[in-house]
Amino acid sequence: MTECNQESFAFEAHFSRRVEAGFTGGEISSDGGALLLREVERKLNLFARLAGCFTDQRAADRVEHSLESMLRQRIFALTMGYEDLNDHEQLRRDPLFALISGKRDLAASLAGKSTLNRLELSSQSVSRTKRYHKISYAPAAIDELLATLFIESHRSAPEEIVLDLDATDIPLYGHQPERFFHGYYDAYCYLPLYIFAGDQLLCARLRPANQDAAKGAVDEVERIARQLRARWPDVRIVLRADSGFCREELMAWCEREENKVDYVFGLARNARLAKIIGKEMHAAKIEHERTEKPARVFAGFAYQTRKSWSCARRVVAKAEHLDKGANPRFIVTSLAASTITDKWNDRTLYEKFYCARGEMENRIKEQMCLFAYRLSTEEMRANQLRLYFSALAYTLMEALRRLALKGTEWAEAQVDTIRLKLLKIGAKIKLSVRRIVLELSSAYPWKHLYVQAYQALRS
Repeated sequence: MTECNQESFAFEAHFSRRVEAGFTGGEISSDGGALLLREVERKLNLFARLAGCFTDQRAADRVEHSLESMLRQRIFALTMGYEDLNDHEQLRRDPLFALISGKRDLAASLAGKSTLNRLELSSQSVSRTKRYHKISYAPAAIDELLATLFIESHRSAPEEIVLDLDATDIPLYGHQPERFFHGYYDAYCYLPLYIFAGDQLLCARLRPANQDAAKGAVDEVERIARQLRARWPDVRIVLRADSGFCREELMAWCEREENKVDYVFGLARNARLAKIIGKEMHAAKIEHERTEKPARVFAGFAYQTRKSWSCARRVVAKAEHLDKGANPRFIVTSLAASTITDKWNDRTLYEKFYCARGEMENRIKEQMCLFAYRLSTEEMRANQLRLYFSALAYTLMEALRRLALKGTEWAEAQVDTIRLKLLKIGAKIKLSVRRIVLELSSAYPWKHLYVQAYQALRS
């Protein structure tokens, strides 16, 4: 096979000038904005604490790549858009990645795909040989760290915290463990549970798809609520979720005196509920025919199922009529309407509070922008670790958005937009004994936003 040594390339001329290219630019990176993420991580002290969630049984005198360095390399790569371990065969020689990964010698190679693979396959399974798999992690410690990062983001105690719960599908294309077909998604998939407080992620729990969407929600909420109230004893906690979480076990747990957690859940429609709001539905239909616009009428009432619920609960109905016909919707809540302040009245509770949970779906989409769907290992525990890595990459990006971009036009930008516009900057890297200099592209079009982000992080 002929070996090609061509290093210069001639292209079509531009008017009277020749156009030539060559691999002679020196150390150049497309990830010049990564130093902003490094500043964010320094504020959070994320990776030192994350390393504390692992047990490293490797011989210390033989370790070339520290645990913290590998975690930095893997999670920073996710934030920068490198989804696969194979990408690290090239990234391991990138001096900028060596810089953000904490390597003292920037000329030394970072961990390769095989080394990082052994990190990701950290497991207690007997199928793993002790010779090659000596790193393990504690899921409970990582769960606690996610909630701790949320707590530390507040300078003072909040009066109320709204926890959004939702399940989503992660399609599977191989024969991963606990792989099941889910009828709603019409695919073989996992069904992870996510819990957010606003934009901040508090839980990413991987689960098989052969179970109810609310499975395990009580345990996760109880853990998070206990940690939040250990810091803020008087904080009000409200759960918000769709009808998949409207389950007696979860509602009864919230209602117990020792828990004092409120909830607003979607409630699946049925014939009894439709009959109760028959008058309101007729009124909405008449209004729609008169105005030829969508019409809504709200009603609140006490309701109890015949078998599954232990007590009667407040239900709010949206009797809506659209061009396509009747569209009734229901929610169930522990929040009582106030006759003094008019807080939590039927319309406000549904339109302003419950419907706001739709924003959580955008946060889940951002997990996929950080490759949470890359769960192809042969062990559930290793796939959970990959899900954690994506969750922690999101935590970094959310902190960048919250700390550096507040008040800018990108304050609500999604993570893939931030990556493309703020982090992907061409940079030439110059190394000397005393300095590391990144010469960023002079043609970068959002310099003013980069300056704002930098000044916010350094203040």
